Amino acid sequence: MLLHRRAVLAALAVAPFAARPILAQTPESAPLPEPPLLGSDYRAARAAFRTNLLRRGPAPDQGDPLTAPEGAEALRYRSGGRDLVAWASPAGDAAALKPAVLVLHGGNAIWHGHWRDLAAPYVAAGFHALMPTLRGENGQPGDFSAFYDETDDVLAAAEALRARPGVDPERVFVSGHSVGGTLTLLAALSGDFRGAAALSPSPDTRVFFQRFADEAPFDLSDPRELEMRSAVCFASGFRCPVLMSHGDGETRSSRSIDLTVARARAAGLRAEHRVVAGDHMGSIPAGLREALDFFASEAALR
Repeated sequence: MLLHRRAVLAALAVAPFAARPILAQTPESAPLPEPPLLGSDYRAARAAFRTNLLRRGPAPDQGDPLTAPEGAEALRYRSGGRDLVAWASPAGDAAALKPAVLVLHGGNAIWHGHWRDLAAPYVAAGFHALMPTLRGENGQPGDFSAFYDETDDVLAAAEALRARPGVDPERVFVSGHSVGGTLTLLAALSGDFRGAAALSPSPDTRVFFQRFADEAPFDLSDPRELEMRSAVCFASGFRCPVLMSHGDGETRSSRSIDLTVARARAAGLRAEHRVVAGDHMGSIPAGLREALDFFASEAALR
């Protein structure tokens, strides 16, 4: 059986690996005030909000050329009137549908190593995979907004994945690492997925921007801008089971992950927080094993 738990874990083993935000006054080492819980309908909140970008332009990282890495093929998908590049595993047999994972890379650009480290393990475990570039990345059109407008691209890429030959549209998951992990949580609040696995995410983006304030193209002093990028503020509204994991050597977001899980569970939703061995990058293989176990679990697949 494709998603038998032992089979997917064996496949992975051989794969490559209420206060308002006050960022300006809060040093990185100090705990932030608890973020507000703003409701359970992130879709409606997004429909009523437009981010105000103070700086327009491409994402801050460069990335690799968009030629497909080994084991993948390049394709284009449409989002907001833009043609954007994605990498996908080869098309399958329409008569033998398989589950699929939308894989969101870390950082603010896509690299060939992202496919090897984040997508290839899912393919080895029997899933189709698609990894999109997002607006402003790798020379793609559009303005970088840091965790906001990019969510529209994630949802559009999910539709492109559902339309791929051989993909079971009812069994599409989403997974990502770091920046991609944070976007995974926002996608789980606004899209239709069977399950979500966020590796090393920042559910409270105030924590992220304590370290990377120079990457914010919006006004960091505006609490609403941060709240709309923070899954913890809408954690009672996850639309699918959610797993959050990180390495035992990176605990910066552990407190906000715990709060996100607690809020989701209080709403009767399935959410889990798992700690694996390793630092931010070294924890990826173990985090993917947890993700595969989570996706294969009966609760996520029912």
